[in-house]
Amino acid sequence: MPKEVIKFLAPHADENFIDATCGLGGHSRLILEKTAPKGQLLAIDQDIVALNQARKNLAQFQARITWAHANFAELGLIIKDWPVKKINGILFDLGVSTYQLTAPERGFSFNAPAKLDMRMAPESQRLTAGDIVNQWDAHSLKRILKNFGEEPFAAKIAREIIRVRQNRPIETTDELVAVIKRALPPSYRASREKHFATATFRALRMAVNNELAVLENGLKQALQVLSPGGRIVVIAFHSLEDRIVKNFFRENENRPANRQGLKILTEKPVTASAEEIKTNPKARSAKLRAAVKNKF
Repeated sequence: MPKEVIKFLAPHADENFIDATCGLGGHSRLILEKTAPKGQLLAIDQDIVALNQARKNLAQFQARITWAHANFAELGLIIKDWPVKKINGILFDLGVSTYQLTAPERGFSFNAPAKLDMRMAPESQRLTAGDIVNQWDAHSLKRILKNFGEEPFAAKIAREIIRVRQNRPIETTDELVAVIKRALPPSYRASREKHFATATFRALRMAVNNELAVLENGLKQALQVLSPGGRIVVIAFHSLEDRIVKNFFRENENRPANRQGLKILTEKPVTASAEEIKTNPKARSAKLRAAVKNKF
């Protein structure tokens, strides 16, 4: 949602911004173009492969970028090494990136056989999707499938996982898809607009990367470090993330002048245009919310 991001971040010349989920640098480029000639950008991503590619993609702006290979849950610590006096805006573009989905070796996608990994930062994370599938008990599996995946057949999938792994480990994405398929009624599978394994894969990814807790921590720190009059823009891709963002904005709306607070800029979440969805189907799930920090 490039147009919408720029509209609500509203970057101007010489202002400073944080891209908390830099990815390959698409949004970062737009911000840097708008903040020329002296505006600074702090580009954060926990995926070192994506961050290294962003360095190449944004080489022409190198003098105005500070790179941080980190999780945005550590935002308060990261900015201590960023020598700017004012932070005008922070962007969070949540979820798994197109690059990660299309890199089979990362194990995020059910579209290609791969090891069950799903770590955003493999070099610093131990827990993998394979560990969860093969080591967690039925209750824990059911809980994450229901709470994170919102999967109505969570109990059946959990039981089938337990049954299969008693004979052999479930090691790859295609093996897990086969397990899920056996657990779901054929009529249910056929009625899905999305692939029937989508909810299970999302739940595992969120558990591996502790995504909801990370988001809550990141938002709290963003509000603290943002300068008065600065903006927070968040793009979420499913209801659990969007609910956290909505509730956080509302909880911090219209606080007394002597406390940090927000003015909400999006009464309802902004969605992608039909034109963008045609070229980027992933955008159909995107919901953008924005708020500005009160001046006091």
